[in-house]
Amino acid sequence: MELKEQAISLLKQLIEIPSLSREEDKTADLIESRLKSHGVDTKRLQNNIWAKNKHFDASKPTLLLNSHHDTVKPNAGYTKDPFKAIVEDGKLYGLGSNDAGGCLVSLLATFLHFYEEELPYNIILLASAEEEISGKNGVALALLELGEIDFAIVGEPTLMQMAVAEKGLMVLDCSVKGKAGHAARNEGENAIYKALPIIDWFRTYRFEQESEWLGPIKMSVTQVNSGTQHNVVPDLCQFVVDVRTTDVMSNQEVLEFIQQSVDCEVVARSTRLNPSSIPADHPIVKAGESLGMTKYGSPTLSDQALMPFPSLKLGPGDSARSHTADEYIYLKEIEEGIELYIELITKFMNVTASLPVGRQGCGT
Repeated sequence: MELKEQAISLLKQLIEIPSLSREEDKTADLIESRLKSHGVDTKRLQNNIWAKNKHFDASKPTLLLNSHHDTVKPNAGYTKDPFKAIVEDGKLYGLGSNDAGGCLVSLLATFLHFYEEELPYNIILLASAEEEISGKNGVALALLELGEIDFAIVGEPTLMQMAVAEKGLMVLDCSVKGKAGHAARNEGENAIYKALPIIDWFRTYRFEQESEWLGPIKMSVTQVNSGTQHNVVPDLCQFVVDVRTTDVMSNQEVLEFIQQSVDCEVVARSTRLNPSSIPADHPIVKAGESLGMTKYGSPTLSDQALMPFPSLKLGPGDSARSHTADEYIYLKEIEEGIELYIELITKFMNVTASLPVGRQGCGT
């Protein structure tokens, strides 16, 4: 009970410290201080805080527990102070309470529960920054310092059901070139007309491979820009495509296929936000199923996109409340989340304890 009370107290404090992406230094200070108050040695890189279990052994495989402490900006619809922790009817209101403060404090409590135990797996807790903007100084930076990770539990609000796959994201800038001319005469080559069948290809094309959990790769043209004035045939049409990738193809593979399929210039702003998944027969997934957890594919992006190893998205709270006005999480969800995290990892550890020490037993 003490861990649960401490977790809720910590979340109330986190809510009342503004921690917009790239401005998380004060919440990083608080998380670092809280871990140190329990005798835990911490490491810090910019606004990322991490800690290893007391009996960390480099010869053992490693489980990463990760969630983020940055938030989006509060939207204009708030009727309550977004930076004040308010408890009403069993709900804790405040910016970041649901996304992903409840997950973070629950994972921190779970880490402390296992901290001094001798385990078949190492455990690393990582409280990361810049998740909401997929920033380069968030989890991607911290992972460079953590060593080899075998798999991760990523704390995001999933109603404590298992998101075994997550969509990736690419934003494409496409350019179609024509030839300028006077609109009153039969001159030039209209770049807009050349672009229309290409735009329609993005609208109608369906990739042959479809994900069991995420369905088809989705492409949406979301912006179009062309022309300088009404009487000039445009020589350039530019448009933007939002691509939501799935675990059947990497972003780079999807990009190369698109570039080979359309007659225009296609440039990806980034290919780093990849789709992610964990095998359905992974021991942590099997442990979750034995506890009655269901599996699903998540359409929303998280720090999983930057993890080059299997990861399971799981946490208290509801994704539907994220980024909404008067964001909240039920106190009961945090309490039950801590219980389920501990039960899940305990069950997983009991199974893997009988396997050979080393990464051959990690199920990846």
